[in-house]
Formats: sequence, structure tokens, C-alpha cells
Amino acid sequence: MNEFTSMNPNPLVQYLNKPASEFSRADLIRYIEDNDIEMINFRYVAWDGRLKTLNFIINSREHLENILSSGERVDGSSLFPFVEAGSSDLYVIPKYRTAFRNPFADVPTLDILCSFYDRNGKPLENSPEYILRKAHQVMKEKTGLSFETMGELEYYIISDEKELYPAVNQKGYHESSPFNKYGNFRREAMRLIAHSGGQIKYGHSEVGNFSFEGKVYEQNEIEFLPTNVEDAADQLVIGKWIMRSLAYKYGVTITFAPKITVGKAGSGMHVHTRLMKNGKSVMMKNGKLSDEARTAIAGYLSLAASLTAFGNANPTSYFRLVPHQEAPTNICWGDRNRSVLVRVPLGWTNERDMISDANPGELPVNLDFSQKQTVEFRAPDGSADIYLLMAGLTVAARHGFEMENALEFAEKTYVDVNIFDEANKKRQAELEKLPASCVESAEALILHKEIYQKYNIFPESILNFIVAYLKKFDDRNLRTELGNDEKKILDLVSQYFHCG
Repeated sequence: MNEFTSMNPNPLVQYLNKPASEFSRADLIRYIEDNDIEMINFRYVAWDGRLKTLNFIINSREHLENILSSGERVDGSSLFPFVEAGSSDLYVIPKYRTAFRNPFADVPTLDILCSFYDRNGKPLENSPEYILRKAHQVMKEKTGLSFETMGELEYYIISDEKELYPAVNQKGYHESSPFNKYGNFRREAMRLIAHSGGQIKYGHSEVGNFSFEGKVYEQNEIEFLPTNVEDAADQLVIGKWIMRSLAYKYGVTITFAPKITVGKAGSGMHVHTRLMKNGKSVMMKNGKLSDEARTAIAGYLSLAASLTAFGNANPTSYFRLVPHQEAPTNICWGDRNRSVLVRVPLGWTNERDMISDANPGELPVNLDFSQKQTVEFRAPDGSADIYLLMAGLTVAARHGFEMENALEFAEKTYVDVNIFDEANKKRQAELEKLPASCVESAEALILHKEIYQKYNIFPESILNFIVAYLKKFDDRNLRTELGNDEKKILDLVSQYFHCG
């Protein structure tokens, strides 16, 4: 077993002794035969953002080879509202690198994510997954850089109230058991996601916790490691499915909804980004954020308003994007500042060897920690279409390199203060604001349409569909109309409780 696979938690990687990116059809057949796999599940994401399933029982090796070679037909009009019933047949074709052992199946089962193809055998132009693939390919062609991302899945678990060791209201950050009640759930979810190919960074309890009508709402988070943007999207989709399935097994409810009540912490899906060249990060130079990183930031900020069309896709998203809740409202960036839209997290740029200081007698660690540096886009939430959001961020990063004044724009939008403090009202007034509703988000997307359509990445038809979809919410004045009426807000939340 080689160095890469020896500690990899994915049983397929361990058994086949190669990274998932190198899986072939022959590899999967060998694993299936040697491990008595009885069923195959094709998995694919529909317009609602959730994984769909097509089950196969394996009848023979010939049948297995046929499944893995030709894919299958599905009704596209039942999966996507923009696919017409009169020509709705689509192919779903398995992506071997995504294969994983189903952790919930009663019989040994292998699941594989699929791509959509049209009747002519070409990738479905409006498929969010294909739009992401195109966006990344164009970025590599035009900039010579590849794009890596990682997501943070914040979520609430809702369960019956327990009297022992009650958590302090809105003080749950990094709490341990017994005050954090569902640490075991979080750890099991992390383990199952890792076994399914997800690259996990860490997990912890989050700020939000409160009681309401005999129920406890406990917020937690699982964060991934940066990887190829296309794989990162797949891992988030699988991760959300695993967490919901595990919650069902536990007999509790889990929600990724952006906001579930007034005055309590909302749940975001922050996305960290990293630019790579020849397998190395180009985010830092001489201990400082590189021009390439600042250029990408300029791209994110220039398209920030329209990126909400992909990352904040229902009215409750805009109950989270309010001041004083560690959620962004202004289009700006800064270092270590959680009130900004784009945050540069604390890096390892100081010259002190902290390991040898904390561990007397330990030799200094001579590693290049600059590779860890990312830039965090903090607006998205659990309502996001993950593939379209990642595609939009990829377009935005590339767009930064096509802007004439990217570095000047980045300098202009940098802030080094908490913009919500009274003393900084003037600086706050100078900054552009994120949309405050789905309707405003749609209007921003109209303004930026040509940028997303460039190089034929986003089809105009899908952009028009998203604009119409968002406008139907008619929520421009919704926050004002509902005010702080907790009952009405909870009624609204219930409509989008299981978004994405």
C-alpha cells in the first residue's frame, strides 16, 4: 500500500491502492466482485439540489459491465423544470472517480455520481454540474491556474429538550459534551463522509443554540479540505445527503436552512478558495497575500451581488444577511474580519516556531505553511445550488484576471475595521451592499449576465430561468413586512426547511 492510500479512510481507495481520480471501470468491477457488492446506485442532483437515486440489482458480470458502460435513461422533465416533457429523455452516465460504499444500505451497495447527457450523447448544456466543469476548464485555459475550493456545512439539529447540562443560549462555539449534545452525531457524520470520499478538515459545535416550544436547536459545523472545485462540489452534495440520512437514523431533524428564527445565529455555507499552479498554491508571496489572490478577490467582489443568485436562493437567505450576525451585508474584504464578505483567514506567516515553543525539546518544523492559505467567500448558505455557486465563483475568479483595474479595485474595497461599529459608519456608507431579497439578486444577475455567458459557460436560457425563478418570490419588502414576528418567520422558514 502506497503513502497516499495507507491512511485514506475510503475503503475503495484502500482496496484498489490508487486515488479515486484514477478509478477505472475495471477497478470498480474488481472491487464489486471481490467484495460481494449486490447493488449499484446511480446518484445525480436535480434542480432542488438533492441527490436522486436509481437502484440496480446486479444480475451477472455482463449486466454489471452494461450498467457501468452505457449508463441509463431518466425523465429529465421530472428532475429539472427547464426540461420540456416532449423531449425529456436524458442519459445519466457514471463518473467512476465518485464511487463510494453506501454506508446506509442493508445489502452491500456501491453508489456512483452521474453526469447528464442529452439525446445526442453530449453533456446537457443546462446541467449545473456541466456548467461547473466548463467554468473550470475555461479558467485553466485562460489563466493557467486551477481552482480549489472547500465548503463549510453549518447546520442545526433539532431534538427534544433535555434538562441535564443545558447549553448557554447563543454560546455554543466549540462546546464539548455534555453541554454539546450531538457531538457523537457530528463525529459519525464526519467518519461516514470520509469513507465516502469526502476530504474533511474538522468539525465542531457552533455559536447557535436555543430552546423553543420544548425543542432544542443545536448548531454544529463540518468543514472540508480544499480540493479541485468540481470534486469539492460533489463532496458537499454527498455530505449533505449523508448527514440527513444519519439524522433520520438518529430520529432527529437536521436543517441547513439559512435562518430559522429571529436574533439567533443563521447557518451559512462559507466557501474557501485557493488558486493553484502545477499543484502549488499561488496565494502567498514573500509572506503576504499575492497579486493573484488579490485579483481573484476583486473578481469575487465585482460579481458579489449576482453570486447571491446561486448561493442565496430563497427568501430566508436574506434574513441571515443582516448586520451584527457575523454575516456580510457590505461588498468588501479584509483580514480575519467576520463582518466582511470576503475574509482572509489568519495564516501561518509569522516566523516563530510555535511547535517547538509549545513542546520543549521538539525540533523546529520546517514546512511551508503558506500552502494552507485560502480566501473565504462568506455570503452563501444551505439554499445554494452547489454546482452553480461553485461555477459562479470560478467565473468570478477568472473575471478578476480580465478586469483592467483588479488590484486597484481590491485596494479600494479593503477594510481593516469592523464596519458595523458606530465609529465606522462613514466607511460603511461608501461600500456597495449585497442584495436584500431574491428579487434584488435577480436584478443583479441581469446586470452581470454577459460575464457569466462569456465563453459559453452559462447558457442564457438557464440564467433567464434563474432570474424568473427568483423574481417569483416577490420578496423585495418581505423583511419589513414580517419585522420581528417570530411566528410568521417560522411559518416562512418551514417552507424552506430542507432547502438544497
